[in-house]
Amino acid sequence: MPEPTKKDETPNGQPEESVAPDSNGVLPLPEISLKVSPPPEAVAEGQEPVETDGTQPEHAEPAEPEPVQAVVAQEPIPAENGSNQPQPVEVGVKEQAESGKTTEKGEGPCSPRPPDEDDAAATTPSPTPRPEEANTLKKLSIELPNDSVPLPEMGRKDSVWSLGEGQAPEDLDKPIDTPPRSTLLIESPQSASMPVGGDISFVAKVEAKDLLRKPTVKWFKGKWMDLASKTGKHLQLKETFERQTKIHTFEMHIIKAKENYAGNYRCEVTYKDKFDSCSFDLEVKEAETGSQNIDIRSAFKRSSEGQEDAGELDFSGLLKHREPKQEDEAPDVDVWDILKNARPDQYEKIAFMYGITDLRGLLRRMKKIPKQEKKSEAFAKKLEPAYQVDKGGKIRLVVDLADPTVELKWYKNGQEIRPSPKYIFEHKGTQRIMVINNCSVNDDAAYSVAAGDEKCATELFVKELPVKIVKGVEPVKTTVNERIELECEVSEEGAQVKWMKNGVEVPTGVRSRYRVKSEGTKHFLVIDDASKEDTGTYSIMASGGTSEAHVQVDLKPLKIYQDLQDMKVMLGQPLKLHCEIYPGNVPGRWYRNGQLIQPNDRITIIHRNKVHRLEIESSSLHDAGDYTFVPEGYSQSLSAKIHIIDPPRVHLDSLNFPDNTVTIVAGNKLRLEIPISGEPAPRVVWMKGERVILESGHRVRAETYGDQTSLTIDITEREDSGNYKIVLQNEAGEATASVKIKVVDIPDPPEAPLVPVVGGDWCSMTWEAPKYDGGSPILGYFIERKKKQSSRWMRLNFDLIKETSFEPKKMIEGVPYEVRIFAVNAIGVSKPSEPSKAFTPLAVTSEPTMLVVDDVTDNTVTVKWRPPETIGAAGLDGYLVEYCIEGANDWVVSNKELTEKTKYTITGLTPGSKILVRVRAINAAGPSPPRTLQHAILVKEVIEPPKIRVPRHLKQTYTRRVGEAVNLVVPFMGKPRPKVTWLKEGKPIEPTHVSIRNTDCDSIIFIRKAERSHSGKYEMTVQVENHVDTAIIDIQIVDLPGPPQCVTIEDVWGGNVALVWTPPKDNGNAPITGYTIQKADKKTMEWFTCIEQYHRTCITITELVVGNEYFFRIYSENMCGLSEAATVTKKSALIVKEGISPHDTAQHQYHAQPHSFTLPPTGMQLKTHEFNDRDFKEAPKFTQPLINTFAIAGYNATLNCSVRANPRPKVIWMKNKITILDDPRYRMFSNQGVCTLEIRKPSPYDGGMYTCKAINDLGEAQVDCKLEVKGGFTFYELMQRGVPLHLIDKYMNEHKIVEQEK
Repeated sequence: MPEPTKKDETPNGQPEESVAPDSNGVLPLPEISLKVSPPPEAVAEGQEPVETDGTQPEHAEPAEPEPVQAVVAQEPIPAENGSNQPQPVEVGVKEQAESGKTTEKGEGPCSPRPPDEDDAAATTPSPTPRPEEANTLKKLSIELPNDSVPLPEMGRKDSVWSLGEGQAPEDLDKPIDTPPRSTLLIESPQSASMPVGGDISFVAKVEAKDLLRKPTVKWFKGKWMDLASKTGKHLQLKETFERQTKIHTFEMHIIKAKENYAGNYRCEVTYKDKFDSCSFDLEVKEAETGSQNIDIRSAFKRSSEGQEDAGELDFSGLLKHREPKQEDEAPDVDVWDILKNARPDQYEKIAFMYGITDLRGLLRRMKKIPKQEKKSEAFAKKLEPAYQVDKGGKIRLVVDLADPTVELKWYKNGQEIRPSPKYIFEHKGTQRIMVINNCSVNDDAAYSVAAGDEKCATELFVKELPVKIVKGVEPVKTTVNERIELECEVSEEGAQVKWMKNGVEVPTGVRSRYRVKSEGTKHFLVIDDASKEDTGTYSIMASGGTSEAHVQVDLKPLKIYQDLQDMKVMLGQPLKLHCEIYPGNVPGRWYRNGQLIQPNDRITIIHRNKVHRLEIESSSLHDAGDYTFVPEGYSQSLSAKIHIIDPPRVHLDSLNFPDNTVTIVAGNKLRLEIPISGEPAPRVVWMKGERVILESGHRVRAETYGDQTSLTIDITEREDSGNYKIVLQNEAGEATASVKIKVVDIPDPPEAPLVPVVGGDWCSMTWEAPKYDGGSPILGYFIERKKKQSSRWMRLNFDLIKETSFEPKKMIEGVPYEVRIFAVNAIGVSKPSEPSKAFTPLAVTSEPTMLVVDDVTDNTVTVKWRPPETIGAAGLDGYLVEYCIEGANDWVVSNKELTEKTKYTITGLTPGSKILVRVRAINAAGPSPPRTLQHAILVKEVIEPPKIRVPRHLKQTYTRRVGEAVNLVVPFMGKPRPKVTWLKEGKPIEPTHVSIRNTDCDSIIFIRKAERSHSGKYEMTVQVENHVDTAIIDIQIVDLPGPPQCVTIEDVWGGNVALVWTPPKDNGNAPITGYTIQKADKKTMEWFTCIEQYHRTCITITELVVGNEYFFRIYSENMCGLSEAATVTKKSALIVKEGISPHDTAQHQYHAQPHSFTLPPTGMQLKTHEFNDRDFKEAPKFTQPLINTFAIAGYNATLNCSVRANPRPKVIWMKNKITILDDPRYRMFSNQGVCTLEIRKPSPYDGGMYTCKAINDLGEAQVDCKLEVKGGFTFYELMQRGVPLHLIDKYMNEHKIVEQEK
């Protein structure tokens, strides 16, 4: 908290004197220019002001309105003023946080004000201010002297007003917009003063009439210090709520106040989006301090650090405690002189230099030193800081100019004032006077006068005289509906007064029951039609007093002219209640059984003068009861009883039974509940025929309770079916009704079924419907079957059979069966019928198959067939062959006895006749369906030309090895039986060498052990009369080949040997497929294979070891294998080193030697031949060109060609003369000269001319082909080709994707 504010004190303890308005004397005050540059976040607040005691000098002129003046330490006016002359302002100096904002003059403490910066900055050294901040104005708080004009008489709640920090002089008079706020506070805390050590309470009240919950209240000191965290023994916060008045009371108690508790406080109220605040000041008075003649460095050092109460409400207590420094015994220098002559921005530096830690106390002491004012260049005498005038009076504002020629302008709240009857301007020498006539509240404002570039300002306070009550309000006692008029007289005509009822302001709107009027000084409150609620204490409030009186409104005596009457009303008829009372204008309320009756569409409440009526359009049972009419405001009431009667009724419609018939399954419990109505409750009787059903019955009983009656049958039987009668009686009448009860059951079982027809795996069965259907129609039947030896029945149908016949199927032949029947109705399934007689299914066989004509002669016909596909359990006894003449229907049995063979010859036929033939299969179940020839047979022998059917493997050369068996079957056709002959190379075959066997349909040639002589072409001839057919079969018998005829060593050079040989004389009757060459060292004679499957008759053996001597041999090979023997070289080949003479070797050997040699003088020297390497380079040449190709869309296609070139060529593929590069649809391969282009899933777009080009250093070549892509096959075409469905689906999906990509 800031340091406590000291009031009514001066530095020397003497009161300062006020200067009268007309006095030209100025007290010689020492000039101290105090400039404090606080940081933005913490601005020193609440510097201790110095106030005057309000005494006037003796030469003050009382005739003029008494101005308010005080002299304080002042800050220089900015350069705009043109003068360094100080402005006299009020005694208190308070540094505020926000610059550039002012508080309007006359604003009360509850109005929002700029939040104060924290006041703790003064306890720490402030940073050196910037040059532009050095001249910043501080906010000044000005307080009126206490004895110049008493505060209560000024009509203001406080006497503090402020000038904005940092404002230019010409902006000081401009009105400041006050931010909008909500009015929540009905009572605000007021500024107050108290002595050190005293107690004080601040109260804020909020009305909760329109609030749903408690508002939030916060107490602050300065701008940001929340006092909720500072509660303790010196600060207490309290909240209360009065339920009757609905007012929240918030209190802040300060106990044993200290000097530093003084300062500005703020109370903030928040409720949802509403906000209200109020600022107030606390002044703590302290005893006068001693003289200044003390050691300044020891006087302004902290002495309260570490003490109990240090920093309780003071921000300085939150700072870090410092250890006290060792004080000097005596000051070395006069610090006061240094401070007086220094700039304000150097105060901290000087205090730090000389060990002064209490900078706040230093600044506070310096403010108490009088300051000499600098003389203004424009004004010889300025306006007083404040003026006060009574309402309706006149005030003179006087300034003295230093230069009379300077132009002068007057301003009111920043607006220039023009001469008018209200504002009169006068000139008296150098004095300029503005007279304000007939002052009103609107003249209470800030005034300023501008002379050139300088301005001086003041404030005018207009004091309103209180309005007093001359004649008070008198008490009134009357009755309801009378007129009430309250009268009061005040001291001033046109005064504003406020009427209150029980402490609450009386509403006086257009729709209000209260009227307010005034006649001169008299004021009236009128209530035209008084009610009992108007009873209360009424008061009138004026500014100078209040007056109150009690108004009592009583009721008039109640008189009953006609009371309510008890009634009985038929249900549904209108109900009307009537009564008459006095007074007639008294309203009342109707009650039924103690419940308030509200009017609605059915109930009408009428009040006409003395008559009160309650009308119900259509009465119901709920309308019965005790009715009461209670006049409003009276304790008396009128009562009557209403009875609602209703004839009895039976409500069968609610049962939703067709024809009032109730169906119940036998054996179940029946409880039939029928709603009934009637008022009073009717008597109920149940009857079946002439028999009355009692409530005490055992199995069948009747019960009645409430609004329904019931018939209960615990276990229903068939005999319970019938009509039941209900009789209802009460005093209003009688009613009857009948209900039919139908007891249904499962049907009786049908009789045993009959099985008239039995098949192979089926039978036909019939039965009769049951005699009793259970009271419900038969819905169908279930059939069950079982084997006679078994006890397990199997149901044959799961869907009901409507008819009384059925054909069971899927029975096993030869197994006896029994069947039985179940009848089904809506209730359930009957018991099973008796089983039928046992029956055994036996089936005839199916018809014989593949009936064909085997042979026809002039009087016989031979037919053959195959057995039936299905024979059955009865087996097959034989066949019956029948025939008939074409055109007749008489079938003649050909075989009297059954034949078991599947071939039969019908004899005794007439030549030239035509017959039809059929065959039946016979078993124990009977004959099968016949198999009949489709066409008639002409009884005449037919010649069929012969035809040899050569098997496929005999159409080529038939090869077998020597010693293997030969067994050839050659089928043929022809009728009559053909004649078969065999020839070999045109000569008959000797039966000793080859066995031949002929049948009616084929010829077999058999050689047990084949020899090479059996090789050759065999000719088969088949002849029927003049018809001949021949076939040639080539048989080749092969054997191992012989060895090559001659193997010679043609040449030997280096490590190489050239061999030459001739093919074998005997090739084994098969082509020679290759040769196998072997070598052997003469030393070991172990043979090693050099090469196999060699096709030529010459070879060069390489990589022979020098110094070894080799022999060579060769085997010949055909399809049967290698020859049994090999041909060996007669001579050997010796591999010798270079430089050795051939004469040194044997004469019968081949040597590795040069073709020519010379014998030098020193010895024999060998020269070898010089061979030139063969140039294998070759330009590209296509050995296999591209071929025009057809492709199917969606299936991969390939283009192939082969090229020969050396060096290896670069292969380029092109489509329509455009090179194919990095296309994922194409893949190119090249392996051993074979070039391949694969087109992945081509589409018709991929068709065109494709080119393969091969390029190397020797040239280039290219080949072309045309690719045509067809659209593929349709689904139907693929199905016709027998393609599986999953492949067709895959193809069609791929084809769709290709079409979408296009």
